[in-house]
Amino acid sequence: MKTRNETFDVVVCGGGLAGFCAAVSAARNGAKTAIIQDRPVFGGNSSSEVRVTTHGSAAFHAYARETGIISELLIEERARNHEEINENGWTNSVWDMTMYDMAIRTSNLEVFLNTTVQGVNKADNRTIESVVCHVLNAEVELTIKGKVFIDCTGDGIVADRSGCEWRFGEEAHEEFNEPHAPEKASENVMGSSIHFKAVDMGRPVPYKAPSWIKNYEDASFFYKQGRPLEHTGHKENDRYRGGYWWLEIGIPWDTIYENEDIRHELTRHTLGVWDWIKNKDPELKEIAKNYALEWIGQVPGKRESRRIMGRYLMTEHDPLNKKVFEDEVAFGGWNVDLHAPGGLLASSSEPAAMEGYKVVSEFQRATLCGPYGIPLNMMISKDIDNLMMAGRNVSATHAALGTVRVMGTTAIMGQGVGTAAAVSVNLDLKLPEVADNYIDTVKQKLLRDGCFLLNNKNEDENDIARKAKVTASSEAKCVGVGPNTQGVHEGLRFWKTQHQTSKTDKLMQRRGQWIAVGNDKIKTLSVCLTNHSDEIQHVQAKVVTVEDIWDYSVDGSEELADTTLEVTPGENKWISWSVQLNTSNGLPKSGYIRLDLLENENVEWHRAGKIEPGHVCAFDIGNRMRRYDHGISMSYKVEPAQRCFSAENILSGFTRPYRSTNLWRSDEKSPDAPWIELSWDEVMSISQVELTFPGNILREYHAYESFYRDPQCAKDYSISAWVNGEWKEILQVNDNYQRQRKHKLNSTVHTDRLRLTIHATNGDPSAAVYEIRCY
Repeated sequence: MKTRNETFDVVVCGGGLAGFCAAVSAARNGAKTAIIQDRPVFGGNSSSEVRVTTHGSAAFHAYARETGIISELLIEERARNHEEINENGWTNSVWDMTMYDMAIRTSNLEVFLNTTVQGVNKADNRTIESVVCHVLNAEVELTIKGKVFIDCTGDGIVADRSGCEWRFGEEAHEEFNEPHAPEKASENVMGSSIHFKAVDMGRPVPYKAPSWIKNYEDASFFYKQGRPLEHTGHKENDRYRGGYWWLEIGIPWDTIYENEDIRHELTRHTLGVWDWIKNKDPELKEIAKNYALEWIGQVPGKRESRRIMGRYLMTEHDPLNKKVFEDEVAFGGWNVDLHAPGGLLASSSEPAAMEGYKVVSEFQRATLCGPYGIPLNMMISKDIDNLMMAGRNVSATHAALGTVRVMGTTAIMGQGVGTAAAVSVNLDLKLPEVADNYIDTVKQKLLRDGCFLLNNKNEDENDIARKAKVTASSEAKCVGVGPNTQGVHEGLRFWKTQHQTSKTDKLMQRRGQWIAVGNDKIKTLSVCLTNHSDEIQHVQAKVVTVEDIWDYSVDGSEELADTTLEVTPGENKWISWSVQLNTSNGLPKSGYIRLDLLENENVEWHRAGKIEPGHVCAFDIGNRMRRYDHGISMSYKVEPAQRCFSAENILSGFTRPYRSTNLWRSDEKSPDAPWIELSWDEVMSISQVELTFPGNILREYHAYESFYRDPQCAKDYSISAWVNGEWKEILQVNDNYQRQRKHKLNSTVHTDRLRLTIHATNGDPSAAVYEIRCY
């Protein structure tokens, strides 16, 4: 056995999405970083070995997709990859190589694949000195020293070997009074899954199962116990080609020590399910007759094991009540998704599946949450001063883990701790000091690196763009959208999920449309309705103020107006309301109002043919609203047109729709190449320009097709500076599709005017920008 010693500033153990984003973030922020991964590829459960595609907040909330490093990766993967997305079993090696490429190109980052952590050396009771690793297939013992260690191993191996306190299983209800905690504590944890993929061979293909599989003979196991034999493909029959999340087993096996037993049992059951589909189910065997099993996973995707206790313990109350944390470094928005203990061995599946993924139910009302903030202190060990964790092993109760465990969320948690680790190293601080006294530094770095925080905006004192005046070649105004309004949505599809509403747009429940305000008055609001009856129908309408696009309170903050609309029989009728709102009777100067139409099952409120940026809709599920459909706009008109896409929006400090659109859009009818300009009262010295374009945040990753490039994103653009009385081009970029771009200029430019010109987008007739920063 050879021995080898290495020394780094930050040592990240675990190369799933949490660990990967932690390592890249630490390295990009100046820390010499190592990432140790016990598999040959990065990605953990998202890799081609396990093939669970990345879920996150945008599954439930429009414009809530995670940004930062995970966004950069997913945008790149969609632009490169020929493969379409299904929920489970479809990830291919293009994703693996997208991650590997980023890791290799990242300065300050050294990669240790096929390397497993086996031990920990401590300098004292509260400090880790090094981790001892074994390089698989190389007979090398590797000792890696570090200043800060980040445990992203899932099972909390580093924390456990360091003697940290951890929890395992369910807390009793009486401990924290959590709504979904059981009466008695137990060691029940969510189980692990493997997935499969099948392909259409174009001719009948037989399947003969091995003798050792689990034989399924009872259709009720699937159809009456919440294990639907369908899936999330957008083409007919795609549902039989991959899956399923409920191929899950945990207890009575221990998810840590008996992982191999779980793998074998999952293989038995998975092949048994495929045997049922191919040979036993009367309907499915005919539908699937041409399908052959192409791939079956042999690395279980684990949901839960140890949860390491941090300086803060998140309980279920925090996400449900959207608690505001001073040390917020990430956000979540998945529901409280707790799988039935035992998985396939349980008497039934989890509640959402058992009720057929209803969008309106008591279970949905009780489990929907967010978007909510995630604090740094739940990712700093309470027992070791130089240890953090990110991923499913963070300091949360079992119930709270039900929402923070999904990979989109764990990825931005990883970026949060990676950034904090770099601050710790660069300022020579212990991690508790960073959380207590330098949290604003961490948050501002995260925002600069493309992340989104609910309760913080760009306040970077070094960003000289914040001191500028902003003008533009033109500005789009919001006049509304109708059923026939044309939008540029190629490649953005509806993904079949449980998180959509009914197939009809009839007013089965109260429904609300957010409208961004940009004038000091609104005279008239109009909606496009169809009365499907033979009689005049009446629909009550209200206008309320809302705090942001995720304000799901039924009555909003304040009611501004109320009326009853009269709808005569017929199709596609524009019904107008002289609402006469202004700043003196409650209309906000900026932000959003919400136009609500109350229930009338005879009347259909038509969806728009275009998604108006930043304009979302929701519907009442019983004393609260939730997103309507996948993130669309309803048909409405507003008069006068609202100036909600103004140039100065790029200095709002937010880089997505939130409390306003926060977006500059050019007038698509303007004949000139669109530009936006920063000007200062004095000459500034600029060496770096950073841009954030729109795109890739409206819906979850699954909605974006292969080779996708968001039409809203700038494709070709240039930056020019006013030098010696004329415009001088200092940068030109072609064929861009990334949301955030950072450009270090060849030399420092001294100017009092800087202009970004967008020569082409990836399809949208309007140019658009969320933010420009200058350093």
